[in-house]
Parts: sequence; C-alpha cells; structure tokens
Amino acid sequence: MTKNIKALLLQAELFRKQGLLGDARKKYKLVEEILLKSDKLPNKQKLLEGLAKKVAALDEDVKAVERAPSTPEMSSHVNELIKKLFSFAEKDKDENDAALEGAIALAKFGQFDGALEEFHKLLQVMSVRVSAAKNILRCHLEMGNPDGAHTQLAQWQGSDLFSPEQFEKVTAFFDEILEKKGLKKEIAQAPGATAEVSVMEEDEEEEFLDISAVAITFDSGPHKGEQVELDVSFQSGNVISLIISSRDEHLIESLKVGVRLDDVHFYSPVAIFRGSGIVSAKTQIKSGPKKGDFSIDIKIESL
Repeated sequence: MTKNIKALLLQAELFRKQGLLGDARKKYKLVEEILLKSDKLPNKQKLLEGLAKKVAALDEDVKAVERAPSTPEMSSHVNELIKKLFSFAEKDKDENDAALEGAIALAKFGQFDGALEEFHKLLQVMSVRVSAAKNILRCHLEMGNPDGAHTQLAQWQGSDLFSPEQFEKVTAFFDEILEKKGLKKEIAQAPGATAEVSVMEEDEEEEFLDISAVAITFDSGPHKGEQVELDVSFQSGNVISLIISSRDEHLIESLKVGVRLDDVHFYSPVAIFRGSGIVSAKTQIKSGPKKGDFSIDIKIESL
C-alpha cells in the first residue's frame, strides 16, 4: 500500500510540473481514497493533512495558470521524477526493468535526448539489451531522424555488442517499422559468430511480441464504425504508446482513459493479430518535436 501511495504522489507531482493540473488532482484524489479506506496506517491523519496542503497548492496553480504558463521544457528534477515513478510502479520489476520503463517514459514525454542517454546505458545489460536497442531506433524515428537510426544500426553491425540472434531481432523489428512508415529499408546483416555473448552473462528475458502498428475499430463516439490505423511509437511489455496529433481532436476525444477497445488489429513482424485493449493513460507532450501532441497508452488485454 505504501509503495502504491508513493507512486501516485510522484505521478501527481510529475503531472503538476507538466501543467497537467486536472490529472494531478485525479492522482491526489486516488491517494485520499486509499488513505480514508485504510485503518492500519499509524500516520494516517498526518498523511491526510499533508495531502490537503498539496491540493491547496494545486488550487493556487490553477488560479495562476493563465498568468504564468508552464515552462515547456522539463527540468532534470522532473526527469528524475519520471524514472522514480516507474521504479515504484510495479514492485515485481527489477532495477533494470524499472530503468527501461523510466527511459521509455522520458521518450513518451518528448525528452528524447535524456531517453537516448538512458537507453545507451542499458545496452550494457544483457537482459534488456535488445529492448534498449529497439527503443533507441524508435527515438531516432520519432525525432524525424531516420538517417540517425540507420547510422546507429551500422555502428552496431560493426561491433561485438550483439550476438547474431540479438542483432537479427533488432533488424527485423526495424525493417517492420520502416515498412509501416513507408520509409526506405536498408537491411543490415547480422554480425559474425565472433560476436557471441559470454555465457557468463545474465540470460536474456523473453520479450512481449513487438507491435509496430494498430488498427482500431470504434463502436462508439465520433469515429463509430470507422477503423483507424495508427503507428506504435513506443512499447513496454503489453503497453503500447501511440502519438496522436493535436489536430485530430475527435480521435483524442475517442481515446479517453478507461475506454475499452474490443476490436483491435495488432501488426507485428510475425503476423496480424486481432484482440482487445484498454486506454490506460493519455498525456499531452510539453516539449520536443511532438510538442502539443498526445501520447496515448493502450494496455493489451488479449491477442
């Protein structure tokens, strides 16, 4: 329970710093509900009083928002809050998994430089190496820099960082994304057998199926009866992130948090699967090349 409260408070603080005051208030409300239902916390009253002060400060932010618009760039402090948020989000995750999710969170908020720095650090960790590599390529593409992605892939090809099997996974993933985006493919060859990873390293964990795009058929709202195809920008396990242009107001409105999507086609390098999901988060990007657009998270429930 304590970890859950801490994660919610960190997320509320993050939303507040980003100017997402309504989202921050929702998180504070969830904390209040948890505290009111709990009779086992010895410092319950003190926590409620502290929470009341945070809500009061949030109210002041709401009053001042028109006079003092929020700064578009996130501070290093907020970047740390994002990473800490994901470190506490799921208690079963180890340190490397949490670091990977934190880096993905930075990318989703438009902080590509910080995300790339974190992903490059994680290339040294066997268990998340392939996932980190895939997300490095995704960052370059989201930054509108496909040449940078090709250059990075060529550098990896000439190194002994990846085993042939790992490199094949990365290139197959990259080719699939390029095909979906209609970009020219430059297929790299896997490194030679000398690139095999030492057997002393940690075994690589099985990854969730890569999803490069989705086609959603809506059964309600302004897009009822329509099928909308969207590229997947980032992925963490069974949660995929889509970036929706701020100009597409109807689509943003249709993808509210909590909305169930019962008819979704998921495109992967292996095949097309039909399944379902639920919108788990929606955040407006405050900086970077995607500033003003929305990051929509969909939790895959079945494939």
